[in-house]
Amino acid sequence: MCGIVAYIGDRDAYPILIKGLQRLEYRGYDSAGIALLEDEHDEINVFKIAGKVNDLKTFLEDKNVSGHVGMGHTRWATHGAPNTVNAHPHLSEHGNLAIIHNGIIENYETLKKELKKRGYTFKSDTDTEVLIYLIDEIQKNTGESLEESVRLALLEVVGAYAIVILSKDDPNKIIAARKGSPLVIGVGENEYFLASDATPIVEYTRNVIYLHDNEMAVLQKNDLVIKTIGNEIQTPYIQELEYNLEALEKGGFDHFMLKEIFEQPQSILDCLRGRVRVEEGNVQLGGLTRFESTFLSLKRIIFLGCGTSWHAGLVAEYLFEELARIPVEVEYASEFRYRNPVIYNTDLVIAISQSGETADTLAALELARERGATIFGVCNVVGASIPRMTDAGVYTHAGPEIGVASTKAFTAQVTVLILMALKMAIIRGTLKEERIHALLKELTEIPDKIKKVLDADDKIKEIADIYKDAPNCLYLGRGYQFPVALEGALKLKEISYIHAEGYPAAEMKHGPIALIDENMPVIVVAANKTHYEKVVSNIQEVKARKGKIIAIVNEGDTVIRDLADHIIEIPETDEVLSPLISVVPLQLLAYHIAVMRGCNVDQPRNLAKSVTVE
Repeated sequence: MCGIVAYIGDRDAYPILIKGLQRLEYRGYDSAGIALLEDEHDEINVFKIAGKVNDLKTFLEDKNVSGHVGMGHTRWATHGAPNTVNAHPHLSEHGNLAIIHNGIIENYETLKKELKKRGYTFKSDTDTEVLIYLIDEIQKNTGESLEESVRLALLEVVGAYAIVILSKDDPNKIIAARKGSPLVIGVGENEYFLASDATPIVEYTRNVIYLHDNEMAVLQKNDLVIKTIGNEIQTPYIQELEYNLEALEKGGFDHFMLKEIFEQPQSILDCLRGRVRVEEGNVQLGGLTRFESTFLSLKRIIFLGCGTSWHAGLVAEYLFEELARIPVEVEYASEFRYRNPVIYNTDLVIAISQSGETADTLAALELARERGATIFGVCNVVGASIPRMTDAGVYTHAGPEIGVASTKAFTAQVTVLILMALKMAIIRGTLKEERIHALLKELTEIPDKIKKVLDADDKIKEIADIYKDAPNCLYLGRGYQFPVALEGALKLKEISYIHAEGYPAAEMKHGPIALIDENMPVIVVAANKTHYEKVVSNIQEVKARKGKIIAIVNEGDTVIRDLADHIIEIPETDEVLSPLISVVPLQLLAYHIAVMRGCNVDQPRNLAKSVTVE
């Protein structure tokens, strides 16, 4: 969950590192640091500080940051408090080696005890420092090269890691390795870049290599060797990045989150492009083609996800059961692997992850694969671990999402899941042709309907101003709107720090209704066609207890208009597709409340974008 960047070549490394850390700061922002190999004296200069990357940049204004080889790190704390001592990079005991690390070394305590017996003194509370001491110990005792010492050390390590190592005794070389945490190599002209994802690299080269699990790379400015931890040389596969530098800028918006909310009409359009055949009444998903015969006999689908991706899976439960008539279970990936789940070799397990690197989801997928299930992925990042691990899948093509609170990734995931459900329905013959045509046509109109919701931004901002100081909030929804209610509550919690809970509307009177009084805002996602009268009844129950109602309703609604304190109208659409529209005002509401409360919208406290540790 930390951000890693490194460079070796003929350019000055510092500008590349500091800009790279700024691009990666959404992955962690407790502390930051860099290490540079000084050209003249072959010394490793390490600078680090608690705080954000801009604090590091200010700290370095009068420091010697020369060098053509270096690495940087921005941290989300796991072991040890977020302070300057625990910040990365970490040095070996005598300062000849430096390391940055993303992940968790699970057996660090055992290793640390052994190293203490051998006379080592530790300066930090981190698991990372243990690893660099272990590498140093192996190199001293065996006389092996740096890369061989790293390889031998990693054979003793239990856990997840992406690491980058510098040595003052081998100043023209960078060693990197990964297991369970992402690492990308950018390939330039007599230069190489390393990063946790491609965002720091795209400015300099579009050619990248995604390092695989249990692989290590030895980089010099004109040479690259990749081999496994088992010492087998690998042939690197160079891919071309799909997105442009402009996608990583705010583009005139105050925050990345707001930009990404407003990008949703385009990101959904990109997701649909080339896949929807309205006239033919068909969906083209090339990644699933060879499994179409499997869909005919499918008995169960299990969706795995965490956070927002889990909510997308809940929407999928409604979609696949209604459209394709397949039983569905939706599981928290973080719990799935720990309860000895029943998995059949006839099951289809679909993992949903924006980054494709979510540690819990990867571990749950591995369990499903071991049990013989077919495994698919729904992912945004080309070349990530989940797409490489699965039998097949579909990319969302949402483009980079920098804001920690997911917005366009959610609607892109739901869009892909709608397409997958329709494809399975077509193959299984569970929908009439006219229904398929109607849904496909309506799906192509969703981007324009979201634009209409975005036009109501000023009104949503006014409502946000009224409730920005509320200490608690309830979100209610029925059917397809229930997962939307959960997602709306999560957005408010994540970025404004207001306690919020989402419930099925009918469950309110089984407990949560006790919380309702004149100070309790209740957001009701009421864009239902089915069970509309039930939703109206739920609203009346809240009003009878003096709760404040903010209702998301279809355009032209007159009944709820007279009951609610505030309404936000959205364009009407088929209920199957409605989460794509009804979630947008909830994203905007959370955003404006957070801004009004002075919160850091793009970098909310205690959170990181990609959860690459368990």
